[in-house]
Amino acid sequence: MNTEGFIRSYRINLKKAADQQAYPYSIPAIRDEKEIKLSPHITFFVGENGSGKSTIIEALAINSGFNAEGGSKHFTFSTKRTESTLHEMLQIVRNPRKERTGFFLRAESFYNVATNIDDLDNGSGEITSHYGGKSLHHRSHGESFMALIQNRFYPNGLYILDEPEAALSPSRQLGLLSTMHKLIKEGCQFIIATHSPILLGYPDAYIYHLDQSGIQRIAYKDTTHYQLTKDFLNHPELYTKRLFQD
Repeated sequence: MNTEGFIRSYRINLKKAADQQAYPYSIPAIRDEKEIKLSPHITFFVGENGSGKSTIIEALAINSGFNAEGGSKHFTFSTKRTESTLHEMLQIVRNPRKERTGFFLRAESFYNVATNIDDLDNGSGEITSHYGGKSLHHRSHGESFMALIQNRFYPNGLYILDEPEAALSPSRQLGLLSTMHKLIKEGCQFIIATHSPILLGYPDAYIYHLDQSGIQRIAYKDTTHYQLTKDFLNHPELYTKRLFQD
């Protein structure tokens, strides 16, 4: 297993922002300018909706040369420009080793990526052969996610994923863990924003929690995702009784 990833760390330089009080620079985790060290294997960003994890993931992807809506570095399509300017404020420290391939997978725009793949293929089958042999639109959402990961993710790659669990059942999430582990042993680095306590269970992953106090590294069993899920599964009747009170 490779002990050196492609991106070693990043820091946000707010001095370069035209308006430091505007979105997304008003988000505490983005205002936190300390250096964030990334695992050479897998780093997770977790937090409530609006905490800034997807915004940071997007900025890391764009800064690394990926299309804002997702895809590889060769994708250039744009359906609607909604990305922030945060990528311009990132100071990224890279290791000498350079990735041979990569992909930016974001759940919210995956449909657009699948459509662009079909447009580029134009019925030839040459491009879709790299995604499992048929259009990603001709599979269920979860099946298309896994087809992409199992067929398009190659060794020595940088893979940035935004909420990949969105289309995956628990068993598929376990399958994703297995696939990621295989790829990590083949020299890949993953950077992931997630809500999934299953994915967060990857051994020795770096987990960064984003909240109103900023961003800090946290242990797996200290995450709300682990604690709340575990407690609910152990005592579902207590939660439903409390939640359904008139």
